[in-house]
Amino acid sequence: MGRAVLVFNAGSSSVKYQLIDLDGGGRLATGLVDRIGEGGEGLLKHRAGDGPPHETRERFADHAQALDAILAAFKQAGPDLDRTAPVAVGHRVVHGGTRYGRPTLIDDAVLAGIRELSALAPLHNPANAAGIEVARKAFPDIAHVAVFDTAFHRTLPAAAYTYAVPREWREEHSVRRYGFHGTSHQYVARRAAALLGKPAQEANLIVLHLGNGASACAVEGGRSVETSMGLTPLEGLVMGTRSGDLDPAVPEYLRRVAGLDAERIDAALNHDSGLRGLAGSNDLRDLHEARERGDEDARLALDVYCHRIKKYVGAYYAVLGRLDAVVFTAGVGENDPEVRARSLAGLERLGITLDDGRNRSGGRGERFVSPDGAPVPVLVVPTDEELEIAVQALEAAGLGAS
Repeated sequence: MGRAVLVFNAGSSSVKYQLIDLDGGGRLATGLVDRIGEGGEGLLKHRAGDGPPHETRERFADHAQALDAILAAFKQAGPDLDRTAPVAVGHRVVHGGTRYGRPTLIDDAVLAGIRELSALAPLHNPANAAGIEVARKAFPDIAHVAVFDTAFHRTLPAAAYTYAVPREWREEHSVRRYGFHGTSHQYVARRAAALLGKPAQEANLIVLHLGNGASACAVEGGRSVETSMGLTPLEGLVMGTRSGDLDPAVPEYLRRVAGLDAERIDAALNHDSGLRGLAGSNDLRDLHEARERGDEDARLALDVYCHRIKKYVGAYYAVLGRLDAVVFTAGVGENDPEVRARSLAGLERLGITLDDGRNRSGGRGERFVSPDGAPVPVLVVPTDEELEIAVQALEAAGLGAS
């Protein structure tokens, strides 16, 4: 058995996990616990390799109880963690601020630092820290590594990360662009360069991570030089429930004319905007069906969604100056040919074209969806954030990745 890394992604009410064998390849186990701390019955789904799913329902009062249930699932359904002992645990952490720019071995001071950064990610970092705390108690004798969503974007130049706001905000309150989805953008950029037959340090790419959350990233020679999300994951592309780019005067305007307070506005921009705000659903499959039935809200939602992507592609092409490929990834980017086509329509003079047959073939895996010989190839590369976290955790632990 090769070196296995246990990857945890702890949210406020859920824990996703995978046990990944980095030598033998493949997932030894995958799972999810939901409704943690919400009262009522939650569900644990656990699958060992390609085996049948193992499910249990119980009340999960907190992350410690959820982890106890996960360890019980390993005992009952396998693999046996005594025989397949992980050599490291990798933890997804959303926000590293300016403090953490690379995968970091976790000790008490780092855990405290992650908690201190909760002001920048109040919905995420406290949950990430809670997951780390209980996992360190369960696996006290192996390395735990924090892999930060923001870390890949540490290479942003000052011109890209600096907001034109008062110095006090920037220096005393850390107001700047951080960017997110970093592990996805890093993994996908490296795989895209390999598909192009280029060293990563020679490839200029625009990576479009399109899921319920969505972000664009300009990658120059393997380094992030521009990205669409900002201080928080709210900025940038239109998303499932997030507005993306918005005139910053809108909240104050709504306070004056609608009597909405800051908390209500923030909640609406994060949870009731985006595709849901435009057409009532954050699922693009629903919107495609509704548009086919003549629903004008669904038509407008798709137009706005794809227009915003196209605008970022053009802007990031200008930032890079030379472009080797446009790369789609994540749930929508990998599986929605209509979004890919509409987002790149009209960019032929920039060398960006799609092959309609390839784009709509329904293929899976890494693939080209542009014509042979296109000046700027268009690729689809499935993301694998958990594998990227596992690889980075192994390297940070000093165990080396093969």
